Amino acid sequence: MTKVVVRNGNVDGALRTFKQKNVKDGLLKAARERQEGYMKPGVKKRKAKKEAIKNSHKKEKNYN
Repeated sequence: MTKVVVRNGNVDGALRTFKQKNVKDGLLKAARERQEGYMKPGVKKRKAKKEAIKNSHKKEKNYN
């Protein structure tokens, strides 16, 4: 379980930190994958390839 300390009543900062920690841990992504259920190996490969292409486009966009 992720814990974040609220300092000086700064709830917005603590919420931002909490969200960043959850993204870094990959909890939300893992929960969504479990919710989808079983995927055939071919479907899993296609999905992974599509995501890799999307990520490469994002990195390319950030460099320009």
